[in-house]
Amino acid sequence: MTSTTEQFADLSATTLLRFATAGSVDDGKSTLVGRLLHDSKSVLTDQMEAVEAVSAQRGQDAPDLALLTDGLRAEREQGITIDVAYRYFATARRRFILADTPGHVQYTRNMVTGASTADLAVVLVDARNGVIEQTRRHAAVAALLRVPHVVLAVNKMDLVGYAEPVFAAIAQEFTAYASDLGVPEITAIPISALAGDNVVEPSANMDWYGGPTVLEHLETVPVSHDLTACPARFPVQYVIRPQSAEHPDYRGYAGQIASGVLRVGEAVTVLPSGRTSTIVGIDALGESVDIAWAPQSVTLRLADDIDISRGDLIAPSVSAPATTQDVEATVCHVADQPLAVGARVLIKHTTRTVKAIVKEIPSRLTLDDLSQHPNPGQLVANDIGRVVVRTAEPLALDAYADSRRTGSFLLIDPADGTTLAAGMAGESFASKAETTVQADEEGWDF
Repeated sequence: MTSTTEQFADLSATTLLRFATAGSVDDGKSTLVGRLLHDSKSVLTDQMEAVEAVSAQRGQDAPDLALLTDGLRAEREQGITIDVAYRYFATARRRFILADTPGHVQYTRNMVTGASTADLAVVLVDARNGVIEQTRRHAAVAALLRVPHVVLAVNKMDLVGYAEPVFAAIAQEFTAYASDLGVPEITAIPISALAGDNVVEPSANMDWYGGPTVLEHLETVPVSHDLTACPARFPVQYVIRPQSAEHPDYRGYAGQIASGVLRVGEAVTVLPSGRTSTIVGIDALGESVDIAWAPQSVTLRLADDIDISRGDLIAPSVSAPATTQDVEATVCHVADQPLAVGARVLIKHTTRTVKAIVKEIPSRLTLDDLSQHPNPGQLVANDIGRVVVRTAEPLALDAYADSRRTGSFLLIDPADGTTLAAGMAGESFASKAETTVQADEEGWDF
């Protein structure tokens, strides 16, 4: 008979890979994605016919595969990517959810969206230009978001004569930079998205390269989430109290398990109140179960009638997170208006939204040399910086390094609901030691 740990180790293995592409303008991200879809036979006939028709209207000899992802009219007119384009495809070995993110500096915020849930990031570099500032920015975002796998795709190798020294120099520079950021795994692949070299099929033009193609790496990169290793976190979304003749005393707390495993009979703590109880029932898909794990959506029933509402967090008492009103975090500023010291904001963490004030902005990251510019006073669009936020009510935050779900938050403009920044609680980047082992009268002044 297998142990519970072994059972959940099996369940944690997944055939789904979420990955994001990033790179500077004209590095060929959309062409790479189009090539992946086309050569892996993941394009429907009518889609391909539409691409061929548009390409012919433009006078192009061959289909422009970038049109498979650039769906907005403005994107097609300008030949650029503006919004995150999500694509779903599958091979015999794995299913994929792909986020094709923009390359322009002003759309770096979109990469934050695309990479926030990614298991892998593909960073493209034009072989003629090498590592540039936007490349470093994308590497920094991937590191901040703790994306576990990064692929450096050195594109347009056909335009540099498929020269190995060009690829080697770029790979060495990027790997050194990303390693300093704490990226745990970096794989460099020389490609030509336009010609198809090393995208799906190995290149006959680069016999000096013995590594995997892009698709082969995507199909084989290990992606696993040990559900038993993460402490359980259950943000309450809704309280179910039917008060019907059939269920006169039913009180359940519905939501999605953010991490870990919950069991009937387990002692739990409700945060931020700190009240304790025991799980007496777990309802999933209309049936009672003894155990549930992330990312299942379930309803919990507790032994005690406790005042619990949306935004509360239920966690095992033995591993409950500490609550705090002083949030120290790294943020990626995504709004057009600056974020300044003293700004009144809303902070949204899981299902909980509370008022807050930006107390400090200790530093802004300089991407060229990874130095910190002290006390900038404000952050503008696409800036990455450290902030200290004081909240009106306690939050049960984990460190982002421990949980990407319960260690992240959004800063929101209370006036119009605009998202100002995406925050990651705790330290900015993983340390090298870690990588070697594989957020008055109205209640605002507080």
